[in-house]
Amino acid sequence: MSQWIPAFESFAETLLGNAKVPGAAIGVMRNGEWLYQRTFGHRDREQALPLSMDTVFGIASVTKSFTCAAIMQLQEAGKLSVHDPVVKYLPELTMGGEEWRQKMTIHHFMTHTPGMPPLPFLDGAMKRSMEQDPAIHGTDSELELQKLPYLDTYAEVLAAISGFDGQPLGEPGEVFSYNNDAYGLLGAIIERVSGQPYEKYVTEHILQPLGMSRTVFDVQDLDDVTVLYTNKKIDGVNQVIAAPMWHDAPAMRAAGFLKSTVRDLLKYLDVYAGGQEAHRATILSPESIQQMKGAYARCDGYRSYGYGLMVAPAFPDGLMIEHGGSLKGISSHIFALPEKGLTGVVLTNLDGVSVRELVMGLLNSIASREATAPLYPIERIELTEAEQGDYIGRYESEEWLNATIFQKEGQLQLEVDGLSYPLIPVEKDSFVFKRSHSIVWIDFSRAASGEVERMSYALRQLQKVKMQVMQ
Repeated sequence: MSQWIPAFESFAETLLGNAKVPGAAIGVMRNGEWLYQRTFGHRDREQALPLSMDTVFGIASVTKSFTCAAIMQLQEAGKLSVHDPVVKYLPELTMGGEEWRQKMTIHHFMTHTPGMPPLPFLDGAMKRSMEQDPAIHGTDSELELQKLPYLDTYAEVLAAISGFDGQPLGEPGEVFSYNNDAYGLLGAIIERVSGQPYEKYVTEHILQPLGMSRTVFDVQDLDDVTVLYTNKKIDGVNQVIAAPMWHDAPAMRAAGFLKSTVRDLLKYLDVYAGGQEAHRATILSPESIQQMKGAYARCDGYRSYGYGLMVAPAFPDGLMIEHGGSLKGISSHIFALPEKGLTGVVLTNLDGVSVRELVMGLLNSIASREATAPLYPIERIELTEAEQGDYIGRYESEEWLNATIFQKEGQLQLEVDGLSYPLIPVEKDSFVFKRSHSIVWIDFSRAASGEVERMSYALRQLQKVKMQVMQ
């Protein structure tokens, strides 16, 4: 056994145990050979059923790179260009002004930079599956769901987005803000250009050529599939409960509804890590792969967004490519370090798990660092109390996320999800904070007047809605 494995597994068992994760599967390859594989817990906690590298989990937003790979294939075939205006293929999209819409390209959708604010329509696309789910009965989500329209088709999603009256964040290409709705519409473009349903196109042109036989949109006919679990308050006490119903969004599957296995995803990661030539040749050209890995939009001080992939050029072990995913019963993460020949997958059957923290602990351990070692230096700058005042206030979006910045004992604090964190200023209008063993980055944006108007947190842009001081 490699020397790093016991220390990593102690770290992993603590993290998974604290989160009460029923089951997790982790696999890492180096130059196409197994470096590490291990399962923790069970795919079905109640029946104590085992996990394997072939157990099917949800992967949620890891799906996004598959969507972008499909777009790149269609570009190679001469059927579209990533720099085409979106309205060339989706003329029904009438959100915003005509000039703004004409500037908004497929590239902007793929990089989360169309200028759209965070939109509230994913739950409408999932509404039919969610309202049948016993796990949401008696929760705030059930009440919120009743307010939403059913968005079952691309036409209904297009109409909902077109009717949204929020102001754009900026010109296309100017502002990064994670956008599931835009990715859902990429599925509509793929369908219209290819002449095939999105799911069929991905299956026939990506999954089958790579031999990903256990990667599907519908798990109905598969065995060795994980049960989903979620956190729910019962009699005021948070509990991890079995919640086996899969949420689905037929009109937004391109945003995050594939299911897969560790083994299948490691085959897929070869495409981006310079692995087996056969895999690379069958789905994308080297030029398209390089485009996928481009650093097009700043996510935070450490990472940029490519096409369905996050790119960290300054990672301590060389360029890192990664993406995570989260839905009910799902916390997933994939990564590749091409310079080290490393690819890896972490899948769990519970939402809200810090899987990226688990990945960072894994990579630290492989590199003979402490699992909890910080990956980037933090160089604090000083702000006066008056300068801190620029940031104080409430920040909200039409999506699920809201946050408050307040001042306490001369230091700014972030309050989100009922917890508060001291902020460390590191650049003008940029801060980090520590959450468990992770360093989280947030940026603020200013209007032309110089006043702070937005905050970037959890990859979303939150609008400042009012000034507020808390003691």
